[in-house]
Amino acid sequence: MSGPFQQQLGRFLIGAGVVLVVFGIIVLVSSKFSWGGLGRLPGDIQYKGKNFQVYFPIVTCLVASAVLTLILWLISAITRR
Repeated sequence: MSGPFQQQLGRFLIGAGVVLVVFGIIVLVSSKFSWGGLGRLPGDIQYKGKNFQVYFPIVTCLVASAVLTLILWLISAITRR
């Protein structure tokens, strides 16, 4: 395993590591800040029973997906040769 494939794999692993570190920092810092109700948006389904609680953050997932799609699309457009 040498040559261009090894370089691409190395770059991918470094990029994935950077993304994981940034995500970890965001998770640690987010517990101290309010994200404007993110996670409790209208449309998210929450059911409280006597002995349990079920929460389906459907709208939050849609918003997160749209934001991540936009970010990845912008990165792709910037890095396109």
